[in-house]
Amino acid sequence: MIRPDLSLPIPENIEAAHFIGIGGSGMSGLARMFLERGIRVSGSDRADSAALRELADLGATVHVGHDAANLAADVDTVVHTGAIWPENPEFLLAKERGLHVIHRSQALHWFIGGHRLVSVAGAHGKTTSTGMIVTALRDLGVEPTFVNGGVIAQLGVSSGSGADELFVIEADESDGTFLLYDTSIALVTNVDPDHLDHWGSREAFYAAFAQFANEAREAVVISSDDPGARIVTAQLAHANVITFGEASDAVVRVGDIVTDGPVAFSVTHDGITVDARLPIPGAHNAINAAGAVAVLLTLGHSLEPAVRAVEGFAGTVRRFELHGVERGVSVFDDYAHHPTEVAAALAAARTVIGDGRIIAIQQPHTYSRTQEMYREFAEVLERYADHTVMLDVYGAREDPVPGVTGELVSGAFADPSHVHFVADWQQAADYTATVARDGDYVITLGCGNVYQIIPQVLDALGRTRAGAAPGSAE
Repeated sequence: MIRPDLSLPIPENIEAAHFIGIGGSGMSGLARMFLERGIRVSGSDRADSAALRELADLGATVHVGHDAANLAADVDTVVHTGAIWPENPEFLLAKERGLHVIHRSQALHWFIGGHRLVSVAGAHGKTTSTGMIVTALRDLGVEPTFVNGGVIAQLGVSSGSGADELFVIEADESDGTFLLYDTSIALVTNVDPDHLDHWGSREAFYAAFAQFANEAREAVVISSDDPGARIVTAQLAHANVITFGEASDAVVRVGDIVTDGPVAFSVTHDGITVDARLPIPGAHNAINAAGAVAVLLTLGHSLEPAVRAVEGFAGTVRRFELHGVERGVSVFDDYAHHPTEVAAALAAARTVIGDGRIIAIQQPHTYSRTQEMYREFAEVLERYADHTVMLDVYGAREDPVPGVTGELVSGAFADPSHVHFVADWQQAADYTATVARDGDYVITLGCGNVYQIIPQVLDALGRTRAGAAPGSAE
């Protein structure tokens, strides 16, 4: 892993940029915008993907695998993620050539330039909230430029260039890069401590969010309900703080939440109440919508048009996304990779599943988070899922830690009959198929590559008779 060095100079002009890790959702979106500006783009990633093929169709030169030969002679700037290793051959050659080598957040900072910036930060909900703001603004006749951490369903992209001065981004707190941007309006969805391998302590995590919010030039929109957000709010010296949530003193208050199917709720501001309904489930999405509405109010839009515009949001890819139905079993995928996110995703599924059961396929993400939170993962999975199939840890940027595996999580279940740890994906898919029955939901959970098991699960469902496997949730 390479920690971003935000002190490195950012070039004034970029004519040819090479992206190391170009297939990631944020990197591919940024690369797309560079292409739209007429900048020559090349890049590499360790595996082929739809994102690489789409960028190639747009004119980028893309490579599968990392190799020094991928770095063309005309490249003047190399953009990288924090997930690559210092030994990456393209990274090393760029340093040797004396090229500008910058983190993706610095490249985004360069691209934003003098735009009026809305930055969305938070441990959870920021991709959805960013998508809600972008689609609502477009519905209201505003054409923002945007970079999101996930593909917005009704737009089919994670980024896009707009004609107006407004720029909307999902800002990443995991490595501190959200402090780089010159933010006008800061939205803080929640401050649930995470990424403590970077921050070192909860107090440092809270302080970073307080700095992010205090530095916003126009306004801070922040949760009234989240315990961490309340700690941060107490540290704010900002003159314009707008709270949102279910709390009675929230400036933008959400109430009357009904989760029987797609979530319905009301939004109240300045004595006016507007009823709303989203096409996606989950009480947490009602809260996300209230935050998006609060941002729109701050941008000068009236309450009812803002609510109506947010109602049109159809979700983002990898957020409770249906991939197929086989033998009466619906197979979904969700990006949830923190206990709070897992609880929200499964609770939302519970509101629409009827009499069926929830079978979670969980892939723990990073050794540090798994070691820190394995008990919390076990608790929420046992509480919200009827049965869990536990895979091994997706290490991402981290080296393995002895004893930290998926079995560490499964071993923390109070009732071992509710969980089955299996490291082999084909065995996991076959096992899932024997547990699942008509009306059940299978949901893959994690921000690694767990979604890639879905074709195996659907295939196994198609050729396996439903039965009572050992440990199944009958």
